[in-house]
Amino acid sequence: MITHYPYANLGHADHGWLDARHHFNFANYQDPERQRFGVLRVINDDVIKAGAGFDTHPHKNMEIITYVRKGAITHRDSNGNVGRTVAGDVQVMSAGTGVFHSEFNLESEDTNIFQIWIEPNQQEVKPRWDSFEFPKEPTADSLMLLVSGDGNAPLSIYQDAFIYAGYLTEGTQLTHEIKHQAYVLVSEGSLELEGRLLNKGDGLEVADLSSINLKALSNTRVLVIDVPLNNPQ
Repeated sequence: MITHYPYANLGHADHGWLDARHHFNFANYQDPERQRFGVLRVINDDVIKAGAGFDTHPHKNMEIITYVRKGAITHRDSNGNVGRTVAGDVQVMSAGTGVFHSEFNLESEDTNIFQIWIEPNQQEVKPRWDSFEFPKEPTADSLMLLVSGDGNAPLSIYQDAFIYAGYLTEGTQLTHEIKHQAYVLVSEGSLELEGRLLNKGDGLEVADLSSINLKALSNTRVLVIDVPLNNPQ
């Protein structure tokens, strides 16, 4: 089953310094039909004004992944981690037993990020943070694995989940295998996925399919988040 969520239909909150679109329930955006997608709990499409950001606040027992689409984000946390992640790169934080952190746009331009929260399959782990600079070359025949829980990606989380990304030049076609179920995000451009047109900012749920076919209709950046339905009992 495939379900398309156009950007214009997402939850929206404009705080002045932050313009946020919510793919799932978050803060004041509450829709009983949009509570989760398996263990995927949050996807926020955030535009953060220059010099602004999220002041220090706590998290616990959550895997928080930030994919930077434009500009850069600067992270600080209570474990002494400090890092600046730029467009095309990713940072991950396992909140575990608890951590305080801040995320600020210290650049001279707006920063645009995907903020992704995934429920962990282990509770009360030691908090950690990491980031990675990924190659920016166009994707030829497969998406790049950015984040996983099996040790095969540059960045690790506590979950049997996989986050892939790719830059597809116009006309590029590829088939992507799915382990569990997948949420597809178009970061830039437009593409055709199993006959459906997706534009910048759109989301799409894919369930009960073992693979998907993608065709870039323009120069396109895409993310695929492959997550289990539930944590093991």
